[in-house]
This record gives sequence, structure tokens and C-alpha cells, in this order.
Amino acid sequence: MIAGDILSERARLSPHDEALLTVADGRRYSYGELDSRADRLAQSLSGALGIAKRDRVGILAENGVAFLDAFFAAGRLGFVLVPLNTRWTASELAQVARDCGMKALLYSGRYAATAGELCRRAPIGRSLQLDDNAYARGDEAFGRTACEPEDLYLLLYTSGTTGKPKGVMIPHRMVAWNAYNTAASWQLCATDVTSICTPLYHAGACVSMPSLFLLGGRIVLHEGFDAGEVLRTIERERCTFFFAVPTILEMLTRAAEWPNADLSSLRWCISGGAPLPAPVAALYRHRGLVMKEGYGLTEAGVNCFAMSAEESRTKAGSIGKPMLFTEARLAPVAGTTEGAGELCLRGPHVASGYWNQPAASAAAFDADGWLHTGDLARADEEGFYWIVGRLGEMLISGGVNIYPAEIETALLDHPAIAAAAVVGVPDAKWGEVPVAFLVARRPVTGEEITTFLSQRIARYKLPRQIEFLTELPRTSSGKVAKKELYERWTRLKSA
Repeated sequence: MIAGDILSERARLSPHDEALLTVADGRRYSYGELDSRADRLAQSLSGALGIAKRDRVGILAENGVAFLDAFFAAGRLGFVLVPLNTRWTASELAQVARDCGMKALLYSGRYAATAGELCRRAPIGRSLQLDDNAYARGDEAFGRTACEPEDLYLLLYTSGTTGKPKGVMIPHRMVAWNAYNTAASWQLCATDVTSICTPLYHAGACVSMPSLFLLGGRIVLHEGFDAGEVLRTIERERCTFFFAVPTILEMLTRAAEWPNADLSSLRWCISGGAPLPAPVAALYRHRGLVMKEGYGLTEAGVNCFAMSAEESRTKAGSIGKPMLFTEARLAPVAGTTEGAGELCLRGPHVASGYWNQPAASAAAFDADGWLHTGDLARADEEGFYWIVGRLGEMLISGGVNIYPAEIETALLDHPAIAAAAVVGVPDAKWGEVPVAFLVARRPVTGEEITTFLSQRIARYKLPRQIEFLTELPRTSSGKVAKKELYERWTRLKSA
């Protein structure tokens, strides 16, 4: 399975069908137009920049048609696309460029200054601004480069919440299988329409996008996230499903447009990237919407589990059952309770490893093909899975394991709490103890929170300290940056 063929095959079958709407300028593109654009950009990159198979090519751009052109051009030439986080500084981006041996950089005009600084800091030989001049005229024959399933398609650098970012090696095989699995397990079809408002440089949008193109559906693409714009667009374009991280889902409910937005076209919504707070899910269900909770990670594709609309109600909080051709098991972890273990996944949708990091690859991808996700999960007798915590975040207090996710779930049940994060910190007596960082909807005291929690979780799990913030620090993918919270606690402790 070659991921680069998805667009060209769809364009062959339905060239005149609408594939894409870019909300920023209101332009609509057919499959035939997108196919032609990808070919013309690939032709230009081959001729003007000398880009060839296996070259690593960075892209620094906002969501837009040019990003999709580069994505599919990579499949035509066989180069490895390296999507770059537009929120990172030139210094941070230069680390990525040096790590992957970046040969060329593609960038949009919005990021021209950062691109120039990046090229001065890292040994990038060539760069190209993605404007109209970047595309060949297309009046000459263009021969595509043959790719194999294990050839690399993407290098996706993790957000680095716990340390230095790692380049996850995404082969053609993985992108194609994720597209087929998602399309089948989500039961997508040619009439489906979705809104994408998360950055295309992130796996959640970049890797899942081909699944809808595979079946001839339509994507509505936002340059960035604006809650009101997203709600108006879902209503106007009659979107049929919506995928987002919990942060975005919660922000939509606080938008002025939320109470009156017509969301009746949505067959379902799905949350991923972090646990979905029950109060947020309840707000969507109150509107009559089906709210599912999904699970994925850069190393295994963003869609690894699935459930039906009915199961999303009867198994609330579950991430569902493993997708087609996906094996899942729980590896034992010392001290865990209630049958929890480390979630391990195996299947054709799993990445090849980490770029230039053999030790990290061997630790995460074992000899039998299992990916050790680092997430703690449990499963019931019917095969449904629940995420209960993160192995790296689990703390041991007085010899007993404590999962921050369990405390966070209890905290979010309090009506005054809008967001919560719990981290483990050193303690002379117990080894580690939990500390909670909260964002409140209304005034509330730490004593009130502790009293509330004491009725829901064991005493030894109660946070030893509670800090109120105006907002939690987050990565570009919406996950809480717990490393920053730990550093904040360290500064407070030493002050």
C-alpha cells in the first residue's frame, strides 16, 4: 500500500468532485485540481531544487492548500516530508533540521522571517516559498518516483513534553493502513464532510486527512482555531463528523455561537489526544450529539480504537475496541491495580521507529513488533479498553502507585473546575506526592476542593498542594505541558 497513490486514485475516479474548501479565502478545489497541483509542485521541486527520493524536506506553513500540495508531492517524488511546528522558535526548529539532515525547506510567506533565520542556523542547502511561482506549469510530462510500503513518507517530531523531541518514522505503509482502517472503522463514505482546525503539522490532522480523500469525501480546512468560525462553518457546510482534542471541544462550548449553532448534521464527534472530561462530554450529549472518545499516538496513527454510537453511551469513558487488523494487549506493570497494565499495540499501522535513535526505538518497539505506548490501560471482558494513566506520570507514594489521571477525572467532576492537571513531586517522607494545578470557572478554595475529593478518592491520593492558574500550559496539540508545571512547582518551592 502506497499512501502517495490515494489522491491520484481518487482523482482518477472522481476528478470533478469537491475535495477541499479553504475557509480563509473561500476557495474550493476538486480532486482533479488537487492532483494537478501536487504533480506540478513535485515537478518544480525535482527540477528547481533537485529534490529526490529519501531527501528530508521541511515544511513551515499554516493550514492551507499548499500544505496539502507538499504532502502529496512527497508521495510523488518519494522525499520525506518533515512538518515543522509553527510555534517553535528558529533555534528549536534548527535542532530538528540538523537531526534529520534536512536538505530543503518549504515555507509560506507568513513564516518567511523564521525560515530565513532557520536556514542561517542550520545547514539547509535550499529553500522555496510556497506561492504561485513554486509550481511548474505542468505542460511537460512528469514521471513519478516508485515507492515501496516501507519507504519513509513523513518524519513527525513529537512535541517533547517530557524531553527532547524524537522524529517518528512514518512509512507509506503506515499512512495507507491508517487511512483504510479509519475509513472502515468510522464507516466513512463519499458524502461525509469534516472540519479540520488543528495544525496540519500535527499527526492528528496530517495522518488522518487521507482517510476522507480515500473515499471521496470533503474537507473544510481552517487556517487556525477560532471557535465561532468553526461552529458557523459546521452549520454552513453541513459537516457530518468532527474530530478534536478536549481543549478545543471545551472551548467550542464557551463560544457565543454555541447555544444557537445548528449542529444537526453531525453524525458524531470524537475526542482524542488526551482524556475527555466527563462534564465536556455531557455538554455535547445534552445537545443530542454522539460523543465518542478515541485513542491514538504519533507512533501508531491517530486512530487505533473504534466504537459505535450506542457503545459510546453504554461504555462511556472507554476508547472502544482495537480497530481492524490491530492487536492490543496489556503488559504487566509492578504495583498496578484493577488489572491495569501498559497498553501495547501491534499492526500494519505502527511506525518504523525513531530517527537516529536506536536505543529509544528498541525500548518502544520490541522484537516481536509490539509498540509499548507508555499509557496505562485496563480492559473489560467484552474487549473494551480504558486509559487510566501514563506510565511516565505515575507516581509512587509510600510504595503505592497513584495515577494522576484518576485524580484529574475526580477534580473535573467539581462544577467550579474548568481544567485540571496533577503532577508528582518529591517528598521527604513519602517519596512522591501529588500536586494539583487548577483553572476555576468561579471562586473556590483549596479546602473546598479537598473536601470534595475526599468523598471520591482515597486519602493517600489527595493532592498535598493545590495551585490555581488562569490557564494550563499546553503543547500545540492541546496536551497539558506537565513538564512546565513541574518546573513551576520547583520555582515556587525554592522561592
